[in-house]
Amino acid sequence: MSEREQTEGRALVVRTDGASRGNPGHAAAGVVVETPEGELVAQGKQYLGVMTNNQAEYRALILGLKAVTRYHPVRVSVYMDSELVVKQMTDAYKVNDGPLKDLWREARALAAALPAVTFTHVLRGANTQADRLANEALDERARTGK
Repeated sequence: MSEREQTEGRALVVRTDGASRGNPGHAAAGVVVETPEGELVAQGKQYLGVMTNNQAEYRALILGLKAVTRYHPVRVSVYMDSELVVKQMTDAYKVNDGPLKDLWREARALAAALPAVTFTHVLRGANTQADRLANEALDERARTGK
């Protein structure tokens, strides 16, 4: 059975973290897709360039939503340690910043294309794998310059 066949039609969890060393500064994203039971489906990291921490958090969310789309889940639970992004995605806070508003619109469109997406704020300690991946991408960029 293929990976897609194993996950298609299931609930999935997306954990994302954006990190910026400096604000703005060099930034990266970490993404983890797993089952509700904690079984790893996919993970990834990406250097993002120079941006603010909030922009990096949104970029990580966008990467996570794009990643989970390929598995055709029936429900998606997103966990992030960015309270700002979670509150903006759930309409508890308005988005006033121009660059963030564009990222918010992109994330909202991706979430709207998925069934039953929820957003939950978690403390960094509950998001360690995504945090580790984002920091690994930053460390690799610092070592190699790529």
